[in-house]
Amino acid sequence: MARVTRPGLAGPAVPRTAIVVPAFRAEHNAPMNRFRNLALATAATTIVLFSVGGLVRGTGSGLGCSTWPECEPGRLFPTGTIHSLIEFSHRLLAFAVIVLVGATAVAAWRRYRSDRAVLWSAIVAVPLVLGQAVVGAIVVKTELDPWWVTTHFAVALALVADVVFLAAVATIPKARTDAPRSGFGRLALVTTVVTAALLLVGTYVRASGSQLVFTDWPLMDGRLVPALGGAATAMFLHRVLAAASFLLAMWLAIRARTLPGRPPDLVALSTTAAVLFVAQVMVGAANVWTRLRPWAVVLHVALSVLIWATLVALAAVSRRRGASIHEPATERRDAEHESAGGRSLSRTTVAYLRLTKPRIIVLLLITTVPAMMLAQRGMPSPWLVLATLVGGSVAAGSANAINCYLDRDIDEVMRRTRRRPLPAHQVSPEGALRFGYALGAISFFFLSITVNVLAASLALSAIAFYVFVYTLWLKRTTTQNIVIGGAAGAVPALVGWAAVTGTVGLPAWVLFAIVFVWTPPHFWALAMKYRGDYAAAGVPMLPVVRGEEETRRQILLYSLVLLGTTLVLYPVANMGPVYLATAVVLGGIFVYRALRLWRERTPALAMNLFRFSIVYLALLFAAVGADAVLPPR
Repeated sequence: MARVTRPGLAGPAVPRTAIVVPAFRAEHNAPMNRFRNLALATAATTIVLFSVGGLVRGTGSGLGCSTWPECEPGRLFPTGTIHSLIEFSHRLLAFAVIVLVGATAVAAWRRYRSDRAVLWSAIVAVPLVLGQAVVGAIVVKTELDPWWVTTHFAVALALVADVVFLAAVATIPKARTDAPRSGFGRLALVTTVVTAALLLVGTYVRASGSQLVFTDWPLMDGRLVPALGGAATAMFLHRVLAAASFLLAMWLAIRARTLPGRPPDLVALSTTAAVLFVAQVMVGAANVWTRLRPWAVVLHVALSVLIWATLVALAAVSRRRGASIHEPATERRDAEHESAGGRSLSRTTVAYLRLTKPRIIVLLLITTVPAMMLAQRGMPSPWLVLATLVGGSVAAGSANAINCYLDRDIDEVMRRTRRRPLPAHQVSPEGALRFGYALGAISFFFLSITVNVLAASLALSAIAFYVFVYTLWLKRTTTQNIVIGGAAGAVPALVGWAAVTGTVGLPAWVLFAIVFVWTPPHFWALAMKYRGDYAAAGVPMLPVVRGEEETRRQILLYSLVLLGTTLVLYPVANMGPVYLATAVVLGGIFVYRALRLWRERTPALAMNLFRFSIVYLALLFAAVGADAVLPPR
């Protein structure tokens, strides 16, 4: 064999074939790259097509072109009215999609018959796009009959799903044919199916003109479950499906971040779906609040298409990956052991209860009742207090259980947490996540029914903030994790105020700020003792990254800010001498202890400050409650 050497370099000669192979591979991959680009272009154009379809509906341009396939009798092109131009642009995009779908099918038939997922999704797109055009013509001829509009959108969903699936499988390498289905893949498929039902019901609601059957979003005639019948039933079903889809999307986003290796594509797609769902909820509310302004309607439809496409891509990619996204063997054994009844009912119950971190819940609820008393300027109804505490406890338990699921790798490393149920293998990870999710849903509906929707929404926001902002984002990335993340623990004060007044007043925000500023010195004092644990787990707590000296300084600074913040409540909420004296004395003691910790640098002082901080918060809020029930000054 002839051998080739590179001038000026010593070493063994390189076989000529070794420098030919890369060029051969690039030439071999070029057709696949071209097909992938064609599939992606087809998917993107189809998504744009149905987003423009939302523009057609939102602007009332569905009959801008009164005939089909001509735009107007005897005229292929529109005369220039805004409605005819919008509808005609929709038809042009539909033609472009037909051409792209046809080209994709031909290319798949010629080159990719061995990959059934690619071949059949490309072929199925042809009758779908033609059927979509036929149903579109029927919609025009029936003058936007609701059932035909819904059928039109159903075919559109199928077409979008097919071309997005094709783009996904053309991009992701083919998995082994014997690869088992993953739990994540099943969850992605279930979420996609529920979302499809949501979109179909939403289309019928829109087509039948029932969007404003309830005008008090998020309630329905002032209730969570309205009197059903006719349009009210369709809208109620739409909102129930929206809530279910939203919860499933959030679950997907959490699960994706805990998969082995955190696959970037699955994390990105699930995060995108979650963000789009949040935006869609707000836009759905805007549809009601603005009485169906065109921009809100158009944006609602466009987001629906984007959500659908993202979920289909997520389901397709997870299916294509197959066994590569299975949970570790130890977690599968935990799940099998639990499902087989390997533990007694009492031990399992205790393990699930420990997932909620009851001691932390008690600390959070210390701020709830005094906030209610201050809002009432007296003692609220015992039943209202009980309902708020129960709902708040369940919400806090939900956040803590999901946190245990997400932090189970850290908890296994740290001495302080390795006896928790998940590191100790007393509960399966999937069971812990399901438990936390169920508690979150229960807390929201319980508070909505027994208290009010604002209190329920605030509690739900605390769960979301604690899970997504603190646990998934801040905790492992920045020394400011506990500073920003402390907002979740400060929300119970807002919940208590909202439970009584149905609003969130300025005094409630000051109470929120007190807990928010209290959290860093409270937690950093504890983190100083477990600095080694956090370092071993790779968590960038302040003592680990900046050192104990800087941590002591920050504790002192925050204790001074805390003292000032507590004094702000005095004029804002018109507090009396009991609260003022308590805030000054307790704040002075807190600052004194922080000053001693900064000067003497004794490890025992850090834990003393941590323990005192708990007593401090309890006594301060007790003074808030006591001041609220005293006779007016």
